Amino acid sequence: WSGQFTLGAQLDLEKIFGWEDATFKLAITEREGRNISNDRISDPRAPMYSSNQEVWGRGQTWRLTQMWVSKSVFERKLDIKFGRFGEGEDFNSFPCDFQNLALCGSQMGNWAGANTWYNWPIAQWAGRVKYQLTPELFAQVGVFEHNPSLLETGNGFKLNFSGGKGLIIPVELVWKPTVNQLPGEYRVGAYYSTADADDVRSREVPGDMNSPLRSRDSKYGYWLVAQQQVTAHDGDPNRGLSLFANVTVQDRETSQVGHFIQAGLTYKGLFGARPQDDIGFGVARVHTNSRFRDNQRALNAANLQSDYDNPAYQPLQGNEYDAELYYGIHATHWLVIRPNVQYVRNPGGVSEVDNAWVLGLKVQSSF
Repeated sequence: WSGQFTLGAQLDLEKIFGWEDATFKLAITEREGRNISNDRISDPRAPMYSSNQEVWGRGQTWRLTQMWVSKSVFERKLDIKFGRFGEGEDFNSFPCDFQNLALCGSQMGNWAGANTWYNWPIAQWAGRVKYQLTPELFAQVGVFEHNPSLLETGNGFKLNFSGGKGLIIPVELVWKPTVNQLPGEYRVGAYYSTADADDVRSREVPGDMNSPLRSRDSKYGYWLVAQQQVTAHDGDPNRGLSLFANVTVQDRETSQVGHFIQAGLTYKGLFGARPQDDIGFGVARVHTNSRFRDNQRALNAANLQSDYDNPAYQPLQGNEYDAELYYGIHATHWLVIRPNVQYVRNPGGVSEVDNAWVLGLKVQSSF
């Protein structure tokens, strides 16, 4: 079991102070529980890439997750946002209805590396500028503090810049067309990090496995997100079938995950008696960077290890596959119950680890 509690507020600053088109948002979160992916499924020497409980992780503790102000100007064409928030709140954004992490939320934060791109509930000092090019198209750029110390349990409310290592700069183009009177959203973007990052294969002394990994002075990645509603149920555009896909590609020099791909569908209002209920199915593949795997092979060779059952052996990681089917019961306007079944093939990308079926239940309530 794992859970998250959020206490927050969104204030209309025009109504309060007369600041036209200005908003303030604050959110404090607390996470707790344990992760079945680590406890029961994967090899601890090569942990599962995804998580069967997306709400678990980034420290089971209290955190300041949002504290920002946004202001629109020039007839709402330009929007400026500043404060404390994570990259995935605005960039590479994606809904989080599935319980498996590989199908939930901003995927760049899952595969760019644990110390690079921070999704909810981590917040850092940041600024974002968005410009509406046309009614359907906008471009945005952000600058985020890169500070690994924010991941530490005791730093959930840290506001100073100590421990900072550089900047994360994401850019994105977002298109929201209407196709046959049905909504869609398409995102293409990239990020660049100015912080140093370890190479996943090359060492300071080539061929010497006791030598430190070579340090790179930056890292980067790209993404593509597509969502499109394709049918209306009995003419009702609020019900129908939607398709989605996510692709991320990482810097091959510094990233354990080389690329990630995901696709699936959701259907809202499949049954006439339950027009608000939704059903979803998705599959994802997480691909280990071949350079990272080469380093694992070299470590085993240097340590004279070839037996998977030996604790000193480093399991070789390839592709992990995750799939989920859920049904969302919208019991009331404030309560959604989503039973689901998940399947994980090669947890952690390790073929020697048993594949796993997981039965889950995700409960969301918002007041």
